[in-house]
Amino acid sequence: MALFNRKNNVAPSTTATLVVDPALAALTGDYTIDPAHSSIGFTVRHAMVTNVRGSFGEHEGTLKLDGADPANSSASIDVRIASVDTGIADRDGHLVSGDFFDAEKFPLMTFRSTRAEQLGGDTYRVTGDLTIKDVTRPLSIDLEFNGSATDVYGAERVGFEGSADILRSDWGLTWNAALETGGVMVSDKVKLTFDISAIKAAPQA
Repeated sequence: MALFNRKNNVAPSTTATLVVDPALAALTGDYTIDPAHSSIGFTVRHAMVTNVRGSFGEHEGTLKLDGADPANSSASIDVRIASVDTGIADRDGHLVSGDFFDAEKFPLMTFRSTRAEQLGGDTYRVTGDLTIKDVTRPLSIDLEFNGSATDVYGAERVGFEGSADILRSDWGLTWNAALETGGVMVSDKVKLTFDISAIKAAPQA
């Protein structure tokens, strides 16, 4: 099911008419990301031979969805760096130190969208500004719309999942160590992953 707009097939000489599915239009509104049922994670190559996976346990954000025009949709996410979890406390401590994120000085990683578009079917691309430490650079995230549902508490939810590849050095995360066998301890390429469940705000009286 596509989240956004579709057009009827018409003859070339006829002006296309925008058709909005009422069910999709009903998804239009403001949403709050539910951190208990969402995850923001990453995967990075370690010692050239294996992958290390981690996630950030504390994050919050909002979505503004337009069921008729994806260009009017937007997203805002704040991630608390100190909540990083790779399953090894010493490694997490190194990540929040000055060698990497310097969480004491820069406690948040943020994303603010500047553009949203439908790529086809249920696939969308959200482009915006990702800020890590004191560096802000553009980032595009490809997302799959997983659908909508009303949960057992009566809350209206939508779900998205997707990913994006970045070079951590673009955001000033350059620490590394050379291996005796060649190569480096931590790859520059990092895959960011997003699994988002968001709850629709109740209509204002």
